[in-house]
Amino acid sequence: MLLQIAFDKPEHLALLPLVKPFADIVEIGTPLLKRFGISAITTARELCPDVLVLADTKTVDGGGLEADMVFGAGAAFMTVLSCASSATHATVGQRAQAFGATVIVDTITESGKAELLPEGATFPPSFAYVAVHSPTDARLAGNTSTAHIDAVRDMHARGFRVSLAGGIGPKTLAAVIDVAPEIVVVGSAITEAANPREVLRWIRDRLPNPGHGWPWDRK
Repeated sequence: MLLQIAFDKPEHLALLPLVKPFADIVEIGTPLLKRFGISAITTARELCPDVLVLADTKTVDGGGLEADMVFGAGAAFMTVLSCASSATHATVGQRAQAFGATVIVDTITESGKAELLPEGATFPPSFAYVAVHSPTDARLAGNTSTAHIDAVRDMHARGFRVSLAGGIGPKTLAAVIDVAPEIVVVGSAITEAANPREVLRWIRDRLPNPGHGWPWDRK
């Protein structure tokens, strides 16, 4: 179970040295990517050279161009919306394969629907994960549903590996661990905490199978 830390604000970049010993994946969130472009990716790569970087592009068109930009800057992952055309999925998949990178198909536009992906949905081989995602704006508007956590089992039953995001923190971690997504994405529970290191260590110490074979007693 890999731990992905999501950075969405410029000030979050100051936490890169702190998360370096604990994170498996550093996410350059969509707002941060729009603010700084690929320089945010290269900054994360320079400060955390041994941690994988995900660019949350939420690509819906122009897939080849966006893939070349973010993978060329050193990102190991990018996101493509599930509602994008099959042509976009195909071209991003081809570019990811050329870079040896990985694509995550994001179902955020399907959030709240009974079926996140059509039955029989298939993606290129480089599309290694489905992101089950509770939208930030919906949660800020008062939606406290944990249906996205419950949906992980359905995605597993359909043969998908899952990246789970949205409202994950100490209060929901036990339920998250119970459904065992392959990637756990934590954002504001860490980045907006009074003591980010304390929360980060608390979460990391409870996730099974720390990434890259790191020991539990990391400093």
